[in-house]
Amino acid sequence: MGPRRPPNQRTPNGYPPQASHLKRRPPPPGYPPNPNAFHTPLPPNQQSTGMAGSSAVWAARHASSCRLHHHHASSSSSQRPRRGARILPLPARRGAACMAAAAPPVARTASEEAVYEVVLRQAALVEGGVAAGNRRKGTSAPRRRWAEEKEEEGLLGWGLLGDAYDRCGEVCAEYAKTFYLGTQLMTPERRKAVWAIYVWCRRTDELVDGPNASYITPTALDRWEKRLEDLFEGRPYDMYDAALSDTVSKFPVDIQPFKDMIEGMRLDLWKSRYTTFDELYLYCYYVAGTVGLMTVPVMGIAPDSKASTEGVYNAALALGIANQLTNILRDVGEDARRGRIYLPLDELTQAGLTEDDIFRGKVTDKWRRFMKGQIQRARLFFDEAEKGVAHLDSASRWPVLASLWLYRQILDAIEANDYNNFTKRAFVGKAKKLLSLPVAYARAAVAS
Repeated sequence: MGPRRPPNQRTPNGYPPQASHLKRRPPPPGYPPNPNAFHTPLPPNQQSTGMAGSSAVWAARHASSCRLHHHHASSSSSQRPRRGARILPLPARRGAACMAAAAPPVARTASEEAVYEVVLRQAALVEGGVAAGNRRKGTSAPRRRWAEEKEEEGLLGWGLLGDAYDRCGEVCAEYAKTFYLGTQLMTPERRKAVWAIYVWCRRTDELVDGPNASYITPTALDRWEKRLEDLFEGRPYDMYDAALSDTVSKFPVDIQPFKDMIEGMRLDLWKSRYTTFDELYLYCYYVAGTVGLMTVPVMGIAPDSKASTEGVYNAALALGIANQLTNILRDVGEDARRGRIYLPLDELTQAGLTEDDIFRGKVTDKWRRFMKGQIQRARLFFDEAEKGVAHLDSASRWPVLASLWLYRQILDAIEANDYNNFTKRAFVGKAKKLLSLPVAYARAAVAS
């Protein structure tokens, strides 16, 4: 699942625009969403197939509990503790250098606490019965009823709902080729569910970065959120919604990460500066970290995994944060030309840099030192994320690991460009991408 770039700067696959992008076939009907058509839901049985800081200081402060916590080391998440009642495993923000088990915990920031509340909620939903094989137990009654009705009508494997999933697969294949290839190794049910989640995320992203972006207002996003709530209750508006509504009726997917992604879209309507990394961390969670929390229930956790459910979700969260930080570091120059700075302003000041330095776009020794610290932070998140891959279901490891490796290589490309992310775009060449895939596949196959 690709992370979100800042407004009006994203290409379909996250890499530099090429001539082939200019001749893409039109998207399927109903995609991307029309903000003027958010009001009237269409019952599933009426839809047709045509509808549509300083790195050293940061690392020292955050070198804490980055390990995946084993079940015997933490209480069950199914009984959610009172906030602040115990020291919980920290979100992935906390860096890479693992300390001894007896190391004193580091207090979470307000943003980390808010994000971890969502992690706990999703982990509790999984541990509440679905992880043991009862997929329906964690879903609401309306969602169960809708899925049961569709089963009775014979629409789950073919016909309308089958067409909806096929359309989702087409969108995924068009805009996330590498990830789509990896989904072919999953079971059909998981593959379709991941496609449905991917399409919803992409449609949400298109609201503030698509052909209708100029019409988007906070009210339009409120309508999109109401539409989300409806599809979670079994009232989809179109075919793509129907695919996701079916998915959330089968898997223990919580609605909060979806709502949080919409919150990230709201931020992009008015916010173009981030004073501290804590602020930026929350933004990265909203627009990219949420994807990991959405998809882990579908990807599945390996039956023999000794990691806690919370630990696996922390790793998924780390991957989203790492991807978005990489986007930000890659796109500094493009952001600046649009009057945006997605870098912690206090850390710029500590490095002796100002906003004017960003807008001038000159690579200096100060900038190189600053970028080294930012890249180190992103790599720490990637390291944390990679630890969780081995705990996913075996059929889900390859697409996740391949995505992780490919995105991490963008950081190498920034370094190869002598940290000039003002006028040079860092990207991974096709040859490197192709070489990474079999290596990732082999690593995923032996992960345990």
